[in-house]
Amino acid sequence: MDQAEQLRMLVNKQQSEQKKARKVSRVITVTSGKGGVGKSTLTVNLAIQLSRLGKKVIILDADFGLANVEVMLGIRPDYNLADLMFRGKDLKDIIMPGPENIGFISGGSGIQELSRLTREQVVYLVQKLYELDEMADIILVDTGAGIADTVLEFVSASNEVLLVATSEPTSITDAYALLKTLNRKSGFSKDDTKIHMVANRIESEEEGDNLYKKLGLVVEKFLNIGIEYIGAIPNDTNCGKAIMQQEPIIISQPNSPSSKAICKIADKLLDIRRENAEGKGIALLFNRWMKSIYRKKKN
Repeated sequence: MDQAEQLRMLVNKQQSEQKKARKVSRVITVTSGKGGVGKSTLTVNLAIQLSRLGKKVIILDADFGLANVEVMLGIRPDYNLADLMFRGKDLKDIIMPGPENIGFISGGSGIQELSRLTREQVVYLVQKLYELDEMADIILVDTGAGIADTVLEFVSASNEVLLVATSEPTSITDAYALLKTLNRKSGFSKDDTKIHMVANRIESEEEGDNLYKKLGLVVEKFLNIGIEYIGAIPNDTNCGKAIMQQEPIIISQPNSPSSKAICKIADKLLDIRRENAEGKGIALLFNRWMKSIYRKKKN
């Protein structure tokens, strides 16, 4: 019996033991084809607005290369995911409090070290992730940008993806490259994955519509992947100022054009949730992620 099969049996056992009326969170993985398009900025501000709308929101920073989320929040985490897995820390120890009642978990080196877990560590992590599902209504996973293996593994394991792009030609081509590479992965199911698109830093609604047509319609035609366009965020000089001040714009400038646009996107996401009420949870995402890693190691 190989490692992937052992992991599958292990997690299935855990799931059957947890079957009785457990709560699962809604997990949205935020990604982009290239860096610098405002992915982490959107994640942070969206989390705050969703919290204002009555949801318990936790951000998992899965970009271990750049700690953008903690910089934007002005938070230096005491612990990260690796401390949960290897150093005896509990979930409450690694969840840092953020503004407006959001929580924040730094992935740190823990994301890279997931592939080296022992059987006992897998059992422990799955149990803790079930607890995290109970704690949050929505978990926003902020991935790295581009087509690095870790990014693709997270996105392919997700049931719901938020793709951020701008009108820059490189952003469009890199977003297409991300989806094209994703489409080739064995663990990716286009039928079970909802991909939402946000156009960022646009000058007009028309520009946002054109961006979707350039990317979304081409992806649907050549990759047979459906993308739902859920809104655009205008180019707003206030955003740069907010980042420099390490204060989310939705707090520092709640009436700015970009803040109002983010509020509309949050409303849209909640409407989508009401239409598709079933949640999958963070434990299932990591289950899929680890099985993909074990398959790669075997090959």
